[in-house]
Amino acid sequence: MKTKICSVVSGVLLFWCLSAEAHTGAGAVHYFVDGVLHPLQGADHLLVMIAIGLSAAMIGGHALWLLPGIFLVMMMAGAGLHVAGLTINSAETWVALSVLMSSVMVWRQRQLPIAFAASLAALFALIHGYVHAAEAGSSLTSYATGFLLTTAVLHGIGIGMGLLSGVKLTMIRIIFAMACTVVGTSLLAGI
Repeated sequence: MKTKICSVVSGVLLFWCLSAEAHTGAGAVHYFVDGVLHPLQGADHLLVMIAIGLSAAMIGGHALWLLPGIFLVMMMAGAGLHVAGLTINSAETWVALSVLMSSVMVWRQRQLPIAFAASLAALFALIHGYVHAAEAGSSLTSYATGFLLTTAVLHGIGIGMGLLSGVKLTMIRIIFAMACTVVGTSLLAGI
């Protein structure tokens, strides 16, 4: 039964990640609603942002607010890098790597040290913020506000998932890590 569920989830995600190239609107004008909807349109965003919340819940304590908070602040910093004219080479590859590394964050049964988890969250957010600013066009403030709002909600969903106990959390953690692995690998392979 578990194998069937995992196979179905992997298949669905593989087809979903074909449309995960949500970063195609470089220079287009995007507004608040576009920012709200964007994280929901690609598996890469959805998985990384939920993974941050799930990891925060698995670590517990200060991580419940620290990881999501760092992610939001560093995403704004990444947008600032783009606005300042700095270039991050192969940014899309870094986004794909963030999805793949998210699987490691949630796969481990032992807690990650909070400093390491926070560093990964900061790196992931910096890259995602940079990529999103590159496509926001002239309405960066409006777009970023919507994007940050949805990101915070996705972190909250991840925290909620992580607060489930026992067998449910183990199953969620394993399926979620597999989903991140499939999507991250597919994005890196260019599928």
